[in-house]
Amino acid sequence: MNGRDKGKGMEQPVVEVYEVEKSYGEQKVLDKVNLKLYKGNIYGLVGRNGSGKTVLMKCILGLTRPDGGKIFVHGQEIGRDREFASDTGFLIETPGFFNSWSGYENLRYFMNIRNKADPGRLKECLKMVGLETAGEKKVGKYSMGMRQRLGIAQALMERPGLLILDEPMNGLDNHGVEKIRDMLMDLRDRGITILLASHNREDMEYLCDEEYEMDRGVLMKERV
Repeated sequence: MNGRDKGKGMEQPVVEVYEVEKSYGEQKVLDKVNLKLYKGNIYGLVGRNGSGKTVLMKCILGLTRPDGGKIFVHGQEIGRDREFASDTGFLIETPGFFNSWSGYENLRYFMNIRNKADPGRLKECLKMVGLETAGEKKVGKYSMGMRQRLGIAQALMERPGLLILDEPMNGLDNHGVEKIRDMLMDLRDRGITILLASHNREDMEYLCDEEYEMDRGVLMKERV
């Protein structure tokens, strides 16, 4: 635990979740969830598969609409002021890439979709996740861990102020885990707000300023 408590004075939260509910049929996946995330902190979500972690992340991003409650990101209400969260990078579930293209070509394609062109930034992101020597390699030859790193690079490439990562350490070896941990700590120190989900308690203890547990859609603060 990092033991930090910064940004909670008069500063507006980066993310505000108020009484959010979501159900699929008879199953309640989010049960009146409340959460505030402040600038320059790392927040962790722990819980079993199906506990609601990924659904909460998708609701914050605007990828899934809640049945009730409100969500604000950077002061804008998702679903009313904006369809999707602004100034936000994310990695949710398995990243999808073109196997016949290199890692660099994939990132360039996704950046071009947003009408942006910054080759230097793409190379910087590949270096940040430890793929600087594999950027020209076809993604079809990437290991699971390499694909995961490329997904994190994609989340970073537009310099977002908010980063949402669902199980970012999946498939990484010990060296990869250490690399991504150090990168996340550095981003936090630069003022980036990070929300991540992980099954690995060690990752949470090492990285998170605040940790929350989800159980059957109920969010509870576990430690601060």
